[in-house]
Amino acid sequence: MGELVLSRQGEKLLEFYTQMAEEGYARIDGNYVENAFSDFEIRKFRNVVQPFLAGLSVTTLLDYGSGGSDWHLPGFDTDTNASALEFFSLKTVTNYEPARDRDGVRSADCVTCIDVLEHIFISDLPAALRDIFSLATTCVVLNVACYDAAAQLPNGENAHISVRDPQWWKGMVDTIAMEFPDIQILLICSTTYTSGVIFEPWETSAWHESDVFTVPPARTQLFGNGPWEVNGRVEYRPVLAAVQAGVKHDSRFREEIAKLISAS
Repeated sequence: MGELVLSRQGEKLLEFYTQMAEEGYARIDGNYVENAFSDFEIRKFRNVVQPFLAGLSVTTLLDYGSGGSDWHLPGFDTDTNASALEFFSLKTVTNYEPARDRDGVRSADCVTCIDVLEHIFISDLPAALRDIFSLATTCVVLNVACYDAAAQLPNGENAHISVRDPQWWKGMVDTIAMEFPDIQILLICSTTYTSGVIFEPWETSAWHESDVFTVPPARTQLFGNGPWEVNGRVEYRPVLAAVQAGVKHDSRFREEIAKLISAS
C-alpha cells in the first residue's frame, strides 16, 4: 500500500515534473508559467463531488497528486468563502505530491486523484490506479483530462502524455476496480477544460452480486457545452453514452444514432 514503483520512463517523467514544480514550465502558446501545478482543479467539480462524499460519510481524504493545493485556504467555495476542508465537511486531508516532496501517503476514507493520471506514463497506469485504490477505505474520486495540455515538458512534449477517450479510461479503471470490489468510484473525464463526461458512481461488487451475467453500459452525464473534441477531432462517444443511458438497450437504435451523428 502506497509503494508505487515506476518504470524507467515514469521515473524520468517524475524528474521532469519536479523540475517544472521548481522552475515553472513553457506553454504551447509561448508563455511561461512560474507557479506550476497550483490550480485547485477539484474546485470545478465541487458540486458533484460534495454530495458523493456526503452520501458516504467521508471525513478523511488523501489528495493523490495534490500539486500545490491548499485544503485549508479560505475561498475555495466562492459563495461561502469556505475552505475545501470545510466545504467537503472533512476532518483531515493528507497531501501526496512526489514532485513537491509532499509525501503524506496514508489510507483515508476517500482518495482523490484530480488531473493527474493523464500525466503518467501509460505502462505505469495500472500500478498507479492500484496504489490509489489500495489507499482508499470507502471511495475514490478520479478526474482525467482527455485532451492535450497547455503545458510542455522540458523535452518539448505535451505534458498530457496519456491522452485517451473517456470509455478507454472507464475500461482501465474497471480492470483495477475489480480487485477492490467494495470501493465506490466517481470517474469524471474532461474532454475539454470545461466540458466532459461524468460516469454514474459504481462499485464492482454489484456485478458479482447480480442475478444476471451481463454488466450494462455505464450511465453517464455530460457537463459543459462542449465542443466534444479530443485532440482536434470530434468525440461522439460521450454523446452516444448519454443517449444509451436514457433509452432501452437496443443495438439497432444505437447504430441509427451513430449514422445520424456521422452524417451531420
